Amino acid sequence: THTMDVHHRPLSLRERVGVRVLAALFALGSAAVYAADPDAPQTEQVIEPRLDRREIVVPRIDTEDFEIGVVGGILSIEDFGANALLGARLAYHVTEDWFVELAGGVSTISDTTFRNLGAAQFPNEEEDLTYYNLSVGLNVFPGELFISERRALSAAVYLIGGVGSTDFLNDAAQRENKFTFNFGLGIRLLPTDWLAFHVTMRDHVWESDLLGENKITHNFELSTSITAFF
Repeated sequence: THTMDVHHRPLSLRERVGVRVLAALFALGSAAVYAADPDAPQTEQVIEPRLDRREIVVPRIDTEDFEIGVVGGILSIEDFGANALLGARLAYHVTEDWFVELAGGVSTISDTTFRNLGAAQFPNEEEDLTYYNLSVGLNVFPGELFISERRALSAAVYLIGGVGSTDFLNDAAQRENKFTFNFGLGIRLLPTDWLAFHVTMRDHVWESDLLGENKITHNFELSTSITAFF
C-alpha cells in the first residue's frame, strides 16, 4: 500500500482563491480598526520650515502716462562717419505694453574723409543734421533688476519703430530732406517711480544719392536718455 503525505499536497485553485480572499478581508478589517481608534499614533512633521521672506523694494512706474526727457549719444552716418547727437523725446504710454513716442535730434554730417582725398561732397566740411520721427514701442520683456538684497529696479526691454524725416546741408540748392524709417531696441530702468533711464540702439534708414548712385543707407544711433513721468 502507498500512503500520501497530505502536508506536501499542492493547494487546489479553489483553496488558493479562498486564502487570498481571507487575507484581503483581514487587511480591510485591520484598516477599519485603525481608522476608528482615536488614540492611534499620528504622523508628525519633525521639522517645521521657517522661511525668512525678504521685503524687496521695487519702484513702479508712476500712474501718469506721459514721459519726457533729453537724449544724448552718437549717430553714425553711412560713408560719412559718426558724430555726437543731442535730442529730446516725448512718449505717451497707451497701455502697460504699448507706447507712442515723438523724438527729435540734432547732429552733424562731415565729409572730412572725402576732402582729404580731394573730393569734397559738401559746401562745408561739417553740415548740420536734424531728424524727427514718430514711433510705436512695445515692451517685450518687463521685469526687475536686482541691485542688492533689498533693492530692485523695474526694467523693460522694448522694441521700437516708426517713420520720420532727416534733413541736412544748409544750402537750399543742395538741401537733403530724406523720408526715414527707424527701428531698434531699447532698455528702460526706473530708479524711482517717476524717473527712467534708457539705453537705445536704433537704425535710421533712408535712400541717398550723395555719392552719385541711389542706395539704401543704414545710419546707426546709440544713445542714452533720462526721462520723467508726468
